[in-house]
Amino acid sequence: MNIAGTNVDGGLLLVGVVVGGIILSIATYYIIRFMRGSIKLSLPKTIFNPGDAISGSFELQTKKDIEGNKLLVSLIGVEITKSYHNGKQRTQSHEIYRDSVVVEEARPYPSGYLANYTFSIPTPDSKAPESELLNSTIGKTLTAAFQLLGNRSSSQIKWKIEARLDAKGVDLATSKPISINSKQIF
Repeated sequence: MNIAGTNVDGGLLLVGVVVGGIILSIATYYIIRFMRGSIKLSLPKTIFNPGDAISGSFELQTKKDIEGNKLLVSLIGVEITKSYHNGKQRTQSHEIYRDSVVVEEARPYPSGYLANYTFSIPTPDSKAPESELLNSTIGKTLTAAFQLLGNRSSSQIKWKIEARLDAKGVDLATSKPISINSKQIF
């Protein structure tokens, strides 16, 4: 179909090729990741109070030789902010908290490796007189943003625990959502 000198079918074909390429790239990444091995994360509980320690374990299994940079567990907080402007909702997410514990430093993991690891990582403590997050650049920026936005926005923090083998090539990783009770941490 030709409209005013443009080829609409060619444009649709190009969009289809680009979308197909993106989907193929994502599928290839996950196939490669699956073929390298897996991490299975286990948490005895998923609801915590500020200042609690999150304890758990994970199983690392490799299917191929992997040159690991480090094996770590992280507590990650992502703030989801919904704002409204001219009747339209806008959602933004920003990582505002990350605390990591290195379980193992750089080392090779042979094909067929299977091991269980335990970890403990603290949640942010709202009772601390000077929260490290509040004093960080991100914390100060978020505080200023909240004051500017006032009642025109709402936000929540989504927390997760992530176990990751940071490796040459494709990392192995998994995560589980957790809840930290809503006493204001910030």
